[in-house]
Amino acid sequence: MKTMRTIFLGTLAGAAIVAATIGAPAIGQALRNHNASGPVDVEADRIEVQDRSDRAVFSGNVRVRQGGMTLDAARLTVAYANSGGGSGSGVDIQRLDASGGVVVRTASETARGSVAIYDLNRRLITMVGGVTLEQGANRVNGGRLVIDLNSGRSVIDGSAVGGGGNVTSGAGGRVTGRFTVPERKTN
Repeated sequence: MKTMRTIFLGTLAGAAIVAATIGAPAIGQALRNHNASGPVDVEADRIEVQDRSDRAVFSGNVRVRQGGMTLDAARLTVAYANSGGGSGSGVDIQRLDASGGVVVRTASETARGSVAIYDLNRRLITMVGGVTLEQGANRVNGGRLVIDLNSGRSVIDGSAVGGGGNVTSGAGGRVTGRFTVPERKTN
């Protein structure tokens, strides 16, 4: 009977070293080729447009799609800038602030947290509050996740405020991970 060995890791640095050594998949790399300039489609139960504040608030079963990525949340605030006057003018979306059971999905990864901020100009997605990043059977937990869409790099901190604050992931402020390793034949 085939079994899987599992490695428990206390820190992300240890996880990266072990994962590189044993050839585990690169968790956090699915968005490295994401087109952050692509159209953003939003659907929800309700929308409130606050034109004087250059924002729109979506609530109830919010779903955002951009390329191969989806974001689900209870509430979403879209900050935008008007891109001109007159007819045919549009808006440039600057930032998406999602809250309430936020889930970001691609074909190969799922990230969960309480809050997410997607800064379209900087091409960064930051999630806080009991963050979990999963790729297949591999899983990393922490307080804050930052996904850099420019480099494809994902960083998870144990603390939601990054670097030792008092808002933690619930795991004593540490990053935890579980990575599956295929069984290797021995001679």
